Amino acid sequence: MRAKQAWYDENQSEFWESWFRDVFDLRTADEFGCQVWAAILGVKLTISSDPTNPDKPTFGFAPFGQNFTNGNFGQQGSGTISLTVEQRRLVLRLRYFQLVTRCTTPEINRFMASLFGPYGPVFVQDLNDMSAIVYVFGFSLGSQLRYILQQYDVLPRPATVGISYIVVARPTWGFGEFNKNFENGNFPSHTL
Repeated sequence: MRAKQAWYDENQSEFWESWFRDVFDLRTADEFGCQVWAAILGVKLTISSDPTNPDKPTFGFAPFGQNFTNGNFGQQGSGTISLTVEQRRLVLRLRYFQLVTRCTTPEINRFMASLFGPYGPVFVQDLNDMSAIVYVFGFSLGSQLRYILQQYDVLPRPATVGISYIVVARPTWGFGEFNKNFENGNFPSHTL
């Protein structure tokens, strides 16, 4: 009985710990876990790309903008862009929060602090007229994160309220009571 119990303890606990880590917890889910969550939340984890879009500017040397093989330094046909596991976790966590919250400003600010905390500050400003809320990112988004935010509508907000975001990656410069950052701004300091 002790050997049987030891086997159950070892194998059952290992299985459930792995299941929790790799599937159930969106913070640590692996590729399979992200696929499970994508099915549950109704999120596509690939982005369709169409390089033959007529609105896309062409690059070339000839009079009509034709380059060597008439391509645009990319793929010749339509394709899909797959997200990395970390990007999938981000999209799925944002979508999950979007579905289960009331999207009040304090709730969104707490969630954004926990989600983007390692990168820098993020907070929401409410314009108080139900037209839009503004996300303020205190760090540079980078091209991949910016692309994800443009392709997926997952930033939480109240229903029928618009959304915009700004990036303030550098400290502001000023002299006033609330701008006490002389010597820390974008202008160089000179000592005489």
